[in-house]
Amino acid sequence: MTLLITIYAAVIATVIWYRRKDDSMKLGILCFMYWGAALMWLVDAFFEYFELGAEYFTPSGQDMLNDTFLGLAAVALGLIVWVVRLLVTDPTGSVRRALKKEG
Repeated sequence: MTLLITIYAAVIATVIWYRRKDDSMKLGILCFMYWGAALMWLVDAFFEYFELGAEYFTPSGQDMLNDTFLGLAAVALGLIVWVVRLLVTDPTGSVRRALKKEG
């Protein structure tokens, strides 16, 4: 499930990045994070398949639930890292303008 969730997130982020004309929101970084996570879990799936054999395709419900939570947590962490990077670099200057209004 972790592999599927991160692949879905990577595909969605890539499509959004590709359709935007400008890269002011730095969606490419989000794409690289999700594709990197998907690649990591693909390698993990290969090694787990070679270790378990046919049992790999019949996981227990608890294992699937744990993998789902892990995949969702990885997607959420990627979004958090991306948003923090946007806030720090402030590519559109909106944070700087908001701080000048209050100050």
